[in-house]
Amino acid sequence: MTARIDEAALDELERRAFTYFLHEVDHRTGLVRDNTRPNAPASIAGSGFALACYAVGAERRYVSRPEAAERARKALRFLWEAAQSQEAEATGWHGFFYHFLALETGRRVWTCELSTMASTIALAGALMASMYFDRDTPAERDIRYFADAIYCRVDWLWGANQARTVSMGWRPESGFLPWAWEGYTEALLVYVLGLGSPTHPLPHDSYAAWTETYQWVDRDGYEYLYAGPLFIHQLSHCWIDFRGIQDAYMRGKGIDYFENSRRATYVHQAYASRNPCGWAGYSSTCWGVTASDGPGPATGVYGGKQRQFYGYHARGVPDGIDDGTLSPWAMVTSLPFAPTIVLPSIASVDAAHPEVKYDYGYTSSFNPSFPTAAAGASATGRGWSSRAHYPINQGPVVLMIENYRSGLPWRLMRQCPYVVAGLRRAGFSGGWLA
Repeated sequence: MTARIDEAALDELERRAFTYFLHEVDHRTGLVRDNTRPNAPASIAGSGFALACYAVGAERRYVSRPEAAERARKALRFLWEAAQSQEAEATGWHGFFYHFLALETGRRVWTCELSTMASTIALAGALMASMYFDRDTPAERDIRYFADAIYCRVDWLWGANQARTVSMGWRPESGFLPWAWEGYTEALLVYVLGLGSPTHPLPHDSYAAWTETYQWVDRDGYEYLYAGPLFIHQLSHCWIDFRGIQDAYMRGKGIDYFENSRRATYVHQAYASRNPCGWAGYSSTCWGVTASDGPGPATGVYGGKQRQFYGYHARGVPDGIDDGTLSPWAMVTSLPFAPTIVLPSIASVDAAHPEVKYDYGYTSSFNPSFPTAAAGASATGRGWSSRAHYPINQGPVVLMIENYRSGLPWRLMRQCPYVVAGLRRAGFSGGWLA
């Protein structure tokens, strides 16, 4: 494809992904639906991505700035005023939010956890909105006030649960979950925002305790900090520009987290080219295994072998679960790290698998090896494809295409004093931090 066609294709992808946050939102609360299936609740992470994407949408003129500001103000006002208590049906507690909320009321649904990770995404979205909406209008002043208040309210010390690493979450029925954020994960963002708090920050040594759990590997000719699902190498980068800045761990390896994600992207492409499991569709221009929707749970014979297929699952390669399910959106979200392989891959997937793009752009995932339809999916003659869109997919598509095109999200967050403070407390130095 020519550069002009590439730009048009990227703009279409970005615009279509952005429209999720215009249509799948409740007009009373500003909360965003977790997915497009009927009766889906809101997710706090999806609502956080919306806050960030409103800034991008206004800058790209996908929506007017006043409308984007009003949408952000409504959501932030609601999150600030919503019930924070130990009650099982509250919206949050200690400044954190429950993972899933009733779209119309913001009350906790099911018995979901108070999620430190999903809450962090909401906080990152709020802070990015506060950096972008800087004009002296009532709506934009409110955005800055509510975003700051919501962030400063969070009790990160409580979220650490008196341990060296941060807990994944808490439930009023049973207390803290038995798992903490350990091993290299998307929680890089959790630690940066937790350390940057001016009110209740994480202990200074919590970051070093986390990096002690890292795993450095050599896969497909690349040495890198390992995480199997591709989204882990992308999520924190949606907001933070890690180019040229290093913590103690990365200084010891002679690279930065951006380079680490670039290597991980090439490992994913190399894995699809090797295709050790023999799945249909995998190639150097069709790759991307990550946390995603799937055709299962089911079993079936493929390639002469009995295979296990999963539903929504954290798939990962080269070590981890690979059931033939690919996520084109995750391939797109690798764009800032490896444009020379991502751009041809977008063109290839569009040509070979037109069934995976509709409405808001790429669907959650597809599996060319799965022969039958599952609930909420369609059998196209090309295998299985999800019929659901998720804001935790659409949001990264918007932010990472924009980071590639203009760097706007990175520029905004470099101006955020809390992000800068968190990075410095974590030991980052060099590059733009200097």
